[in-house]
Amino acid sequence: TLVKNTSRNSDEFGKGAIEGVAGPESANNSEAGGAMIPLLSLGLPGNASTSVMLAALLLYGVQPGPLLFTNHPEIAWPVIASLYLGTLVLLVLNLPLIPMWVQILRIPYWILYPTILVLAIVGAYSARGNLFDVWMMVGFSLVGYVFRKLEIPAAPMLMAFVLGPQFEVALRQSLTLSDNSPLIFVERPISATVLAFTVAVVAFSTVNRHRRRRRNAAAQPTTPSVAAVSASAVDEPVK
Repeated sequence: TLVKNTSRNSDEFGKGAIEGVAGPESANNSEAGGAMIPLLSLGLPGNASTSVMLAALLLYGVQPGPLLFTNHPEIAWPVIASLYLGTLVLLVLNLPLIPMWVQILRIPYWILYPTILVLAIVGAYSARGNLFDVWMMVGFSLVGYVFRKLEIPAAPMLMAFVLGPQFEVALRQSLTLSDNSPLIFVERPISATVLAFTVAVVAFSTVNRHRRRRRNAAAQPTTPSVAAVSASAVDEPVK
């Protein structure tokens, strides 16, 4: 989206423009490292994948945050090393095997979808050997399908599901220390800056979404409906 909004040739996007291909791929490759930074330093996941990693770390009693490199260096530094190693492996696998990855797109959907479904069911059941996990996977799959149809991103819901209990505990502790005064969240420069940045990001996203909708509505050609054309033809006097 950023590349398209800042490009001089935005009209060529979706028609094979090099910028439209390079921009999303660059963002996709940099997403993992960018999402790991807030997870390791602040304990906040940057995307859906790091939300799952946060849940796994908490399950083993490891609290990500500023003290992670001091209390658990055997976990923090291998994660950083894996990012470098993953980049090299990605380079080695992608360049020579691009023709093979392209052939995957030619697999018919009636073969690909059942295969993915079977692997997902086996993975959900093998985690604990419980059918409840399978039904939970089916339920959340339906929720994800509804979210996709409504164009609602699923990552915020997953992050809220993982961070919800921690957020509630931290909120209660903060309000207890401040005698239920919400000003504690803006008294410190760091918290005030983070809140201001969050509000600015939400406001910018909302305004940008409304501008995009208005631009798309203005770009659509206004064609008269069939009923209007028929009515005008009936009302027109015969010469």
